[in-house]
Amino acid sequence: MGIFSSIKNAIFGDDKEEKAAAAPKPATSGFNRTSTSAISEVDVEARLDGMHDADKLNWRESIVDLMKLVGLDPSYSNRQELANELGDSDYSGKAEENIWLHKQVMKKLAAAGGRVPQSLKD
Repeated sequence: MGIFSSIKNAIFGDDKEEKAAAAPKPATSGFNRTSTSAISEVDVEARLDGMHDADKLNWRESIVDLMKLVGLDPSYSNRQELANELGDSDYSGKAEENIWLHKQVMKKLAAAGGRVPQSLKD
């Protein structure tokens, strides 16, 4: 499992929970349908705000603090691995790169079904 998957699972729940939520539900009405129940969006901001120490960390702007909040080691090597996963193979740990990395994580969380405020993606 990659670093992004670890971040996503810490916020959304692990893949087993997602698969169970996505499993087709039997129809309870008189209609004969085979559709699945829609998975509701995960409110990323609320989930992160609800985590222990969220008020002590600047997770809204800092990739290091975001990683700390979800229980991951924010070391340079882990941030470099995350950057590689998200398309930056030349990550060197500069402030601008960390800002980019944070925004990419937020965008990818949104693409995975999370509700992320626009201010965290821009």
